[in-house]
Amino acid sequence: MFAILPGFLVGLSLIVAIGAQNAFVIRQGLTRQHVFAVVAICAIADAALIAFGIAGLGAAIASLPWLLEGIRWFGVAYLTWFGIRSIRSALKTQSLEAGTGQSASLKTVILSVLGFTLLNPHVYLDTVILVGSVANQFDENKWWFGAGAMFASLVWFSAIGYGSRAASKWMTKPIFWKVLDFAIAAVMFSVALTLAFYRF
Repeated sequence: MFAILPGFLVGLSLIVAIGAQNAFVIRQGLTRQHVFAVVAICAIADAALIAFGIAGLGAAIASLPWLLEGIRWFGVAYLTWFGIRSIRSALKTQSLEAGTGQSASLKTVILSVLGFTLLNPHVYLDTVILVGSVANQFDENKWWFGAGAMFASLVWFSAIGYGSRAASKWMTKPIFWKVLDFAIAAVMFSVALTLAFYRF
């Protein structure tokens, strides 16, 4: 518990902000489409990045600024494209109701969630470099710290994915989906701008 609890709290504090990845998980939960796959991919990706950071990858990434720079601009382009797509969805006359309408394929959803997860340099700064460096301060208990951070990711993504899925039955009015898509577009554009002007 000496290392697991701090790891859980640090991990939770880094992912609770509503960013592009969380917004996508919430939307998939509300539409009840491939929720398990989305939650599992987010949790597994975080766990893998945290493990890489504890194993020493953080130092390697910190020494390769060009790598984060390349990821940054891929992320800006991807988030901008998804924001535009969300606006187009909001402007359509057809409404999207929970669990109905056109369902995105599992492959499309997997590629989308991987894009939100891996094309954001902040993910590497938070999980690989920050969590990895803090975990290594716990010496022989560093993997227990990492386990706590990994568990935080699993709890958070499960909560927002399945929590929004449970709430979706009360959110069937067309105006809700239009507002949701505009809100998601705003999140995507704001994160894209942050990535474009953030000094890594």
